Amino acid sequence: VMASGDDGGNVKIQSGNGRAGIHDSGCFSGGGLLILMMMMMMMMNLLLRSSLLFSIGVGLSLLLNLLQTQRNVTLFPAETGSQTLRCAWWVPACCGAAAALIGLLYPCLDRCVGEPLRLKSEWSSVIRCLAVFVGINHASAVSSAQTRHARCIHVFISKPQKELNCVYKLECDRRRCFVPSLTLSTQKVDFVNNVQLSLTLGALSIGLWWSFDRSRQGLGLGVAIALLATMVTQLLVYNGLFQYTSPDFLYIRSWLPCIFFAGVITVGNIGRQLALYQHKVKQDKSHQD
Repeated sequence: VMASGDDGGNVKIQSGNGRAGIHDSGCFSGGGLLILMMMMMMMMNLLLRSSLLFSIGVGLSLLLNLLQTQRNVTLFPAETGSQTLRCAWWVPACCGAAAALIGLLYPCLDRCVGEPLRLKSEWSSVIRCLAVFVGINHASAVSSAQTRHARCIHVFISKPQKELNCVYKLECDRRRCFVPSLTLSTQKVDFVNNVQLSLTLGALSIGLWWSFDRSRQGLGLGVAIALLATMVTQLLVYNGLFQYTSPDFLYIRSWLPCIFFAGVITVGNIGRQLALYQHKVKQDKSHQD
């Protein structure tokens, strides 16, 4: 502000904010551009993590579904199933979207409960968690097929000779059993029924959470999504989109919630590690600057 006097003794006050206004406008435009760039970087990082999680979900769904369909645990209609993927097209798409959602939600829950954003584990631990999850799914497929084959063998042996042909044909057509595999499966049956298999897989899933997560938010999210995914699967099977052979829990297998729970923990750890790795890279850059 500039003050000047005239001949009459009056004082004139002139505001000299012309340059200051320009300077403030420049600062405002520079600050807005900086905020915009930061938002764009956050969106790019979010898009990159989402794409990686979606790809991981699609790959896991194709691999694990192949293990199930090869042993006829799950069956898709001929008009919807792909001969190459051995499943419907919507299965990997839904699994990829669910993996992206869970992987992004995991670090947000960590921040909500006040856990510090720091590297809790290395990528080697995440890879081991992924390997255990694939092993649990493989065990469910192999053990289910062996239990189903053993059930056909029991029917084959226990029925009288006059009822043998019709009962054997009925049981084997319904459960997709074949004579060459029956002979080989008699020595590999580990579980008498699906209840023992479900309890074992449930214990392995809890062990997976205890070994690689141990967070309350991970346990809660895993249980919630496992229940929700089980209900959705029940509706899909009820509407005839696909089916499980020898269902023992309404329309599905009783061990399916255990697979969903282990999958949530595995994908959540991957998403958490991606977020923590991104945070570490930002810290390193800030220290270098």
